[in-house]
Amino acid sequence: MSIEVGQLAPDFTLLASNGEMVSLSDFRGKYVILYFYPKDMTPGCTTEACDFRDYHARFSDLNVVILGVSTDPIERHQKFIEKYELPFLLLSDTEHEVAEKYGVWKLKKNFGKEYMGIERSTFVIDKEGKLLKEWRNVKVKGHVEEALEYINNFVNAR
Repeated sequence: MSIEVGQLAPDFTLLASNGEMVSLSDFRGKYVILYFYPKDMTPGCTTEACDFRDYHARFSDLNVVILGVSTDPIERHQKFIEKYELPFLLLSDTEHEVAEKYGVWKLKKNFGKEYMGIERSTFVIDKEGKLLKEWRNVKVKGHVEEALEYINNFVNAR
């Protein structure tokens, strides 16, 4: 399954790094960056999380909430947050149900091995819960800046 720009983003409820159950609909009235990443503590995922951390204040100024999602258990998310001082919630999608709803649970290949995993992807969701923009198969370098620029332009055009 996949969603299209302009459609209502699929709602979900997942355990968050703060120990609470969090739903996408909890953030109505704010813009949401929902980013899916393969695994805590890996080089690309750490760079991406730290980029979101470094630009967190600028996103907040635009009324944007950042939510990171991977299949890692909540304990690993908490260690990742502590180690890199991440100021946003990480959500644990251990059964990859939300990743499947968003069409990011894919067959991947690495060193000749095939396996299922999360394809790095980012979704921008508006205040009413509709999908504004998506980036799939994201390359980390420059991605967070591109997402910030997109939201900044969108918000300031209104």
